Amino acid sequence: MAEGPRIVHLDDLPWEEVRKIDFGDHTASVREKWPEFSPKYLTVYARYDPGMLVHEHGHNGDHVVFVIEGSVRCGDVECPAGTHIALDHGDWFGPFVAGPEGATLFEIMIGDPRSWATEEGEARWAALLEEHGATQAPNPKIALPDWLEDTRT
Repeated sequence: MAEGPRIVHLDDLPWEEVRKIDFGDHTASVREKWPEFSPKYLTVYARYDPGMLVHEHGHNGDHVVFVIEGSVRCGDVECPAGTHIALDHGDWFGPFVAGPEGATLFEIMIGDPRSWATEEGEARWAALLEEHGATQAPNPKIALPDWLEDTRT
């Protein structure tokens, strides 16, 4: 029997710092709020700090990204507010570079939301970090549901 809608307000959710980059004189992060996190799907309200970098990667399910505020570059494509990005299961995208004002995104991931890095992208990622004078900081600890193992590297 249906339980009815699950309704939550963003103000009632904690921020999870999920990625971090060290620029030497400062750090930049991706922070997320998860309005729904179930085995069926994950909804994400994300904030990228200005200049934040995220490696090219794919997800273990379909993934939709909508840029709400600011901008990010996805690969070679500049994505200002209003941009919709769709990624099919098995495909990859990125790297992402947040614009000078950062970016606010809304994302939906169907099924297993965990990501995987592309082998081909490792050299491109190293070059991007070097170009920006950055290093990948250790992944922050996140509060995943008990049924999901953190596989970030």
